[in-house]
This record gives sequence, C-alpha cells and structure tokens, in this order.
Amino acid sequence: MAASSRALALVAALATVSSPARAQSEGEVYSRIEQLHGNAEAFTGPFDNLTQAMRDGDAETIADLAEYPLTVNANGEVYDIQNAQDFIDNFDALVMEETRSAVARQRYDDLFVNSDGVMLANGAVWMGAICDDGDCAISHWAITAINN
Repeated sequence: MAASSRALALVAALATVSSPARAQSEGEVYSRIEQLHGNAEAFTGPFDNLTQAMRDGDAETIADLAEYPLTVNANGEVYDIQNAQDFIDNFDALVMEETRSAVARQRYDDLFVNSDGVMLANGAVWMGAICDDGDCAISHWAITAINN
C-alpha cells in the first residue's frame, strides 16, 4: 500500500471513530418503550407533565406523577417517601434545583430506555409502566425513583 493510500485510510478510520453516534429519533424511542414496556402511547402525557412541572417547580404535579413508596436519593441519603403529601412537604430538600433543571430540559428523543424503565436526565429520574391489573394488560406511567 502506498504511503498516500495508508494516510487516506488512517484519516478515514479516525473520522469514523471520532464521529458522534447517530441520534435516535422519537419513533425509535417510542418503539423501544413499546417493545420493553408496552403502553408507549400513554407515556407522552406523563413525560410532558413531568418536564413542565420540573420547569415550574410544581411539587403537587410531580407528587401526583409518582408511585409510592418512592425512593429518593438526596443529600447523601436514601428516602422512602410514603405518600404525595410527604413528598410535597419536603420537595425542596428532595429534588435539587440541578435535577429540576436537567429534567426540564429533557428531550423525548434523548431518553434512555431499558428493561428497568425510562431514564431522564442521565438517571436523575426514572419512570416505569406500573401494572394496574394482574396480567399487566392495563398500566400507567409513574416516577419510580429520583436521584439527585
């Protein structure tokens, strides 16, 4: 291989390695949610409500979106919040401003979805499909963990 051919091959290889990964589309995120959890159509409303509530600092709406008991990691401690009123009463200590801002900026096409649920803001909040009946034919989406 000539030196110029090797140089071109090296440049092409480096360009491939340094290129950012292709972003996923909203359709790909939707399909992944549907594949792993079902009820993907019902996710959009709670997702939109959560991002707006975090933007507004609306503790009541966020509390209503949670499944209890809710695990919250904050201030170097793990809290098991038993009900919405407990969450609302302690909101400022449980949900840091950085977490609120990060979740408020979350875009649907940047969500991470795995078998545990849907991760927002690099793990600051997890949402899951909560079964409402024995065979999980009916479910609703809720916050399952908050990590500050």
